[in-house]
Amino acid sequence: MASLKTPTLKNPSLSLSSKSCLPSAFSATFSNNIRFSRSLRPRRFLIITASSSSFSNKPTVLVAEKLGEAGLTLLKQFANVDCSYNLSPEELCTKISLCDALIVRSGTKVSREVFESSGGRLKVVGRAGVGIDNVDLAAATEHGCLVVNAPTANTVAAAEHGIALLAAMARNVAQADASVKAGKWQRNKYVGVSLVGKTLAVLGFGKVGSEVARRAKGLGMHVIAHDPYAPADRARAIGVELVSFEEALATADFISLHMPLTPATSKMLNDETFAKMKKGVRIVNVARGGVIDEEALVRALDSGIVAQAALDVFTEEPPKQDSKLVQHESVTVTPHLGASTMEAQEGVAIEVAEAVVGALKGELAATAVNAPMVPAEVLTELKPYVELAEKLGRLAVQLVAGGSGVKTVKVSYASSRAPDDLDTRLLRAMITKGIIEPISSVFVNLVNADYTAKQRGLRITEERILLDGSPESPLESIHVHIANVESKFASAISETGDIKVEGRVKDGVPHLTKVGSFEVDVSLEGSIILCRQVDQPGMIGKVGSILGEENVNVSFMSVGRIAPRKQAVMAIGVDEQPSKESLKRIGEVPAIEEFVFLKL
Repeated sequence: MASLKTPTLKNPSLSLSSKSCLPSAFSATFSNNIRFSRSLRPRRFLIITASSSSFSNKPTVLVAEKLGEAGLTLLKQFANVDCSYNLSPEELCTKISLCDALIVRSGTKVSREVFESSGGRLKVVGRAGVGIDNVDLAAATEHGCLVVNAPTANTVAAAEHGIALLAAMARNVAQADASVKAGKWQRNKYVGVSLVGKTLAVLGFGKVGSEVARRAKGLGMHVIAHDPYAPADRARAIGVELVSFEEALATADFISLHMPLTPATSKMLNDETFAKMKKGVRIVNVARGGVIDEEALVRALDSGIVAQAALDVFTEEPPKQDSKLVQHESVTVTPHLGASTMEAQEGVAIEVAEAVVGALKGELAATAVNAPMVPAEVLTELKPYVELAEKLGRLAVQLVAGGSGVKTVKVSYASSRAPDDLDTRLLRAMITKGIIEPISSVFVNLVNADYTAKQRGLRITEERILLDGSPESPLESIHVHIANVESKFASAISETGDIKVEGRVKDGVPHLTKVGSFEVDVSLEGSIILCRQVDQPGMIGKVGSILGEENVNVSFMSVGRIAPRKQAVMAIGVDEQPSKESLKRIGEVPAIEEFVFLKL
């Protein structure tokens, strides 16, 4: 047997076709075709094999749930395909060490144990669908495994199902069908309403929402939409008017939901928002169940605020048999059929197969939902600036008034380093993440940031501000400008007419240092209250007292002013979210001209 020489391990590259050093194992292949893989845990050897030219060089793809034939055919042209369905968690962990890729739908849980059991061989997980709730993304990234999904193939199917529910609800199709099958003939009971001339509010004007709008226009409906990131020109092109959330609620005869489930959209329709709707409104949901407070919807149905609802999704799936919502006579329900057409299933199969094959070839997938591994030394240096970039993006977009479409963002980096010594791709990706991710189901990262921004009509430009001084620190400050929008906090508008925020890293902690033309200094931790006020004694004490009465802890407070006794902006960092009553009291302080609460 040939003697083994100790390999020299070089720094991992960013190519997705290679494996970086993993926290649990490493592998190396030597010139005599002997592959050695060893766990970094003491005294535990995983595998020693000798490769032979008689063995197949094709990668192995494990398909753990049924996939359309077109997708399987594509995979078989490139890889050995193992279709093993209904695997137990133990069986999956056993098989995964022999696989380079794994494809699942929603029924297979890809846990941390799966990635650990792969021994570093698993390079890509493909999710045949949109949601990736069943994949441990953190574990995937730690083990250098790319995760891809298929977000576009079922767009038309979901839109068509939304229109089907809209029409079926308006004409009581499901209830009348059940009545006739029960031997009844109740024509007078099931008189419906017409769609033509009615106003449909589409909440969430992405791929599915815009397709629903096109079809509703064809039915003669007047369509309005609310989506803070929807380009106005795209909406105009199909005859849709972008409006604020409040206007959409107040004017709609029908509401169709198409937003992802995020902390910002969870229970977006609740007792408070139902009370703002036109009496007799009808609601369709083919998005995510959690965007509606289901108990509040039952109350709204019983009171007559909501005349009917048609639901394809629920907070808990399947819902309980005795669910008041499901059993309500004014509710039409289907078992999450939005993507369930033969054409959509084939399309999803092809989309995920192409993404998996591309990843195995080392290509960067546009549908990737986690980032490739970044060299530790780069990540360590940029870590506080990465956090600063994302929080500035989140803060800036929350300053945009409802109904304003974010289309143009400029990012300025002030640094003493030469441009070649500062790679800003990761920072730009994190700003994009901060702007888009709070209301989107897309996971934005270094891989897909530019693609995601382009898909949403968001143009991000960058400029460097070269400073004199030592290049020891990578950045002095980051400036984020959002152009051509209205602001819910007028003081955030700079001299150029853009929303502008600036931030710096101080002692390793991100700080907000400028809002519009006002200098401030507040740590970007927890949440922030911004107040424009008349500069006068006692203002800090008044606001602090209101927060203190509710036991809200103030972490930082900073005041920036134009001149003594003139206008000033007070930035207050808080550890807890104040109640609506407390925020109302702050707004009622006479010297405070405007304020806004921002969640980071």
